[in-house]
Amino acid sequence: MAESLEGVVVLDLTQYLAGPYGCALLGDVGADIIKIEPPSGDMTRQYPSSLEEVRSFLGVNRNKRSIVLDLKRAEGRAAFYRLVEKADVVVHNFRPSVAPRLGIDYETLKGHRDDLIYCSLTGYGESGPLRDHPGYDTVLQCFTGLAAMQGGAIGQPQVMSGSIVDYFSATFVTMGIMSALIHRLRTGEGQHVKPSLLRSSIALQAGQFIWAKSEPRNVDRWWPPSYGGIYPTKEGHVFLQATTTTFWKNLCKHLGFPQLANDPRCDTYNKRTALKDEIKPLISEALMKRTALEWEQLMLGEVPCIAVRSIGDMFDHPQLLAEGLVVEHEHPRIGKYLSMGKAIQMGVGDTPTTRAPMLGEHTDEVLARFGFRDDEISTLRSNGAIA
Repeated sequence: MAESLEGVVVLDLTQYLAGPYGCALLGDVGADIIKIEPPSGDMTRQYPSSLEEVRSFLGVNRNKRSIVLDLKRAEGRAAFYRLVEKADVVVHNFRPSVAPRLGIDYETLKGHRDDLIYCSLTGYGESGPLRDHPGYDTVLQCFTGLAAMQGGAIGQPQVMSGSIVDYFSATFVTMGIMSALIHRLRTGEGQHVKPSLLRSSIALQAGQFIWAKSEPRNVDRWWPPSYGGIYPTKEGHVFLQATTTTFWKNLCKHLGFPQLANDPRCDTYNKRTALKDEIKPLISEALMKRTALEWEQLMLGEVPCIAVRSIGDMFDHPQLLAEGLVVEHEHPRIGKYLSMGKAIQMGVGDTPTTRAPMLGEHTDEVLARFGFRDDEISTLRSNGAIA
């Protein structure tokens, strides 16, 4: 059986993390992703890494083929227009003023394929005073309150590691494009999809982005601290949380203070939160009797409790292996490596993921498939439009 997006051709002009990963997710469900890079390559290829290839590039560029095409050259743009005529989707993450300057804005490309789906991922959106300001994950964390919220407990803003805004934005890239594909299927019309890091940053805080006009602007919007959290154990750390009455009673049973299980002072989560200064020392003392892994095994299925691990521990964990989340690839430069399997699992027409491509690895193959003759490819290479 065919995968959901089999036959859908995506021209991926994006760099860094959010755009590339959004396209990789489309590849998870069968889209043909052609990564179009400038002669210098995706900027992420140039980042420092302990491997010969940059880990983040490998991670967010699975399911793709790479071609090198210089859009700053007239010949490169002409070749790109020919690709657009046979493609379904174009994705880029240039600032709003850049695409028109390159001649790849929506109106221009729509003239080459009128039902084209065009996705422009920006930092701050397509309008407003910051539309052309450079937008990066950490910049948007600081702008939208995420850094302030993260550092609230210590009174100093803190940026969250892991590029959370980028990866969340990737899902909006994917969802927007897939919605546009459904719209085109129903109406025959293409459209311009406009995700941004700003929208994603605010969406991450949808539960806090509420302001009643009767309250101060800077009211505390997060839940008050509770007794749940990360605790040290005899060996390692464990996270636990017991918000429901059942989980609370199970926690009391396992930690050895059954007198609190039915204490009327602790019969709701709000009451227990108010007593956190009394409850937390009891939990801390009890958890020192076993290791984190022992507590996890003991409370498995009865209390939300998990030993704190590093990402390195995930490569051979039986849960990830059972879910097909770890796959092995062979790379020309670094040899065998383990990476993530499909993030989107459909259960229909499931095919393996492919490794991230080398720079320009598929230039000739892709151009030939789009109808370029050998002599045309040679001419493009001789004048520097491709590599």
